[in-house]
Amino acid sequence: MLQKFPITPDGYKKMQEELGRLLKIERPKNIREIEEARAHGDLSENAEYDAAKARQSFLEGRIIELKQKVALAQVIDPSTINQSRAAFGATVKVLDTGADEQYVFTLVGVEEADAKQGRISISSPVGRALLGKEAGDTVTIKAPARTIEYEIIEVSFV
Repeated sequence: MLQKFPITPDGYKKMQEELGRLLKIERPKNIREIEEARAHGDLSENAEYDAAKARQSFLEGRIIELKQKVALAQVIDPSTINQSRAAFGATVKVLDTGADEQYVFTLVGVEEADAKQGRISISSPVGRALLGKEAGDTVTIKAPARTIEYEIIEVSFV
């Protein structure tokens, strides 16, 4: 059975925009490409046709995936959450006490996670450790390379 997953209103909007673009722009464009390639004759040696059909397969797969995700998305507005502690949608500023470096993490759902952007999943080890904590708390995360200790400096909801 498929489960609902949390997503921010922004993340949901981006997902819907991508689905709309694929359905209204990319799919019709791909259909025209297939028709043009088919008009060139012998399909057995037609690289343009093969490429267009491969693109069609990718587009259809992505459309199915996005439709399913949109249907299962549970949009959570961070402004409706108790904002005194780290929770879904919170931006948490931490100090790595061992390395004396500061990091900023935004706690999001799996679908929106992007470590390079500082957006970590609430189900990741760091995300789970930060949930429910407030400024001044310390959390310990056991990573393969080392044990990391973060002191929470600030929790905000932007």
